[in-house]
Amino acid sequence: MIFYFSATGNSLWVARELAREFGGTQVSVAEALRAGRTTYRLGAAERVFLVFPVHAWGPAVLAERFIGRLTLEGYDGQEVYLVCVCGDDCGRADRLARRALARRGIALTGAFSIQMPNTYILLPGFDVDADAVAAAKLRAAPGRLGEIIRSVREGRPSAALYERGAAAWLKTYLVRPLFIRFLMGRGGKFRATGACVSCGLCARVCPTGNIALADDGRPRWGDACVRCLACVHRCPARAVEYGKATERKGRYRHPGLE
Repeated sequence: MIFYFSATGNSLWVARELAREFGGTQVSVAEALRAGRTTYRLGAAERVFLVFPVHAWGPAVLAERFIGRLTLEGYDGQEVYLVCVCGDDCGRADRLARRALARRGIALTGAFSIQMPNTYILLPGFDVDADAVAAAKLRAAPGRLGEIIRSVREGRPSAALYERGAAAWLKTYLVRPLFIRFLMGRGGKFRATGACVSCGLCARVCPTGNIALADDGRPRWGDACVRCLACVHRCPARAVEYGKATERKGRYRHPGLE
C-alpha cells in the first residue's frame, strides 16, 4: 500500500514508480483526509510506503495530519518505509515521522530520501531551480529510486540513502515550528492577477478545499492553506501570485503530471 501527497507531481511520480515495482494500492492522502478515510486493511505480507514531500525540514503538514490519524488493521510488524521527496535535504523529517507512527502503534522500518526540483518560492532567497539544475535532478531521480528499491528488496534499509543535511536538528526543531506558526493557515496574500481565465483548476487541485471561485469567477483563498503551492505552480495562465514575493520567480510541475 502506498500513501502519498503531491502538489506538483514529484511525490506522485515516486509513488507511481514504487507501485510499478511492488504493486499495491495508491492512496492520495489529500483525498483520504477530505473523505475522512484513515483506516485501511493491511495484508499479512504487504509493505507500506509513505511518500511525502519535505516542507520546512519535516513531513508536509497534510502528511503529519494523516499519519496522526492512520489506523492499519491487520498490522503485525509488516515493513513500513518512508520516502521523503526533497529539493535539497530533509533535516529530521524521518524522526518526526517515526515518532508519529509509533504513537499509532506502527514501527518505521526505514527512511529514504530522493532529490527532486525545488518548488518553494514564497520567501526571499527561495526560487525554483534553474532549468539545468532541475533537469539534472530529474535525470538522477530514477537511479536514486533504483537504489531505494534494491534496499527494500534486500531488506537492508541504508542510512546512506537518507539525506539529513547540515544543521538538521536546528532546521527541524527550531526553523520548522516558526514556519508552521507564522506561515500556515493564512491565505490573505494569495491573489489572482488579471491573467486569470476562471478555469477553476486552482480550486480543484487544492488539497484542503481552501480555494473557491467567487461570483466573478475569480479564486478566493480561505484560512486552511498548508503552503503546498499547487495553485501557484499549476495555474495554466500563471495568474496566481503570493503578494509580490512570487512575481519574478519561476514555476514548476513534474513533466509527467497530467
